[in-house]
Amino acid sequence: MSLLFMLDMIGTVAFAASGAWVAVRKEMDLFGVVALGMVTAIGGGTLRDLLLGDLPPFCLQNEIYFWVPAATALLVFVMHRHLPTLMQPLLYLDAIGLGTFVVIGVSKALLFDTGPFGAVLMGILTGTAGGVIRDILANEVPLILRQEIYASACVLGGILLVILTHLEVPEQLNLLLVAGSVILIRVLAIRYNWSLPKAPIQ
Repeated sequence: MSLLFMLDMIGTVAFAASGAWVAVRKEMDLFGVVALGMVTAIGGGTLRDLLLGDLPPFCLQNEIYFWVPAATALLVFVMHRHLPTLMQPLLYLDAIGLGTFVVIGVSKALLFDTGPFGAVLMGILTGTAGGVIRDILANEVPLILRQEIYASACVLGGILLVILTHLEVPEQLNLLLVAGSVILIRVLAIRYNWSLPKAPIQ
């Protein structure tokens, strides 16, 4: 098992748990909990593959990406009364998933010969689109449109990966440096409540 795949699974579990937890808070039924968990975990990567023309999408090529989110969402549904104390650790796991998904998205886009802007966009999409779909379905303002440093961490990570790739830095080192950078930025943002400025309202 490669390090990237292990991190990918951690991110998939974390994203699925966050989606399922939102569904539980919104008092959705079992189907809603599983659906939101799965959409959050695989929505970004699926949309990326559709835009890149990589068909069928990754989740249909390897069904572990269906089973893992579904099992995670079911676990959240059953254990939801005990989850509030685990939400802070879940945020840190989510950060690992975010860094990993950005790396996967940018790397895949570069393999499909997209330009630098397109590659960074695919990284952002992979890391955030599932959460956007989750929040829309749950009737909430998407996380990336709030103050928190989330999508901006994806932008920085995507740009860094494109630069390092063009500098011909070894691939494995690239992946670790970029994933680590995104994870670190997100963890620090959680720890110190970092946020982007917003327009003052008079």
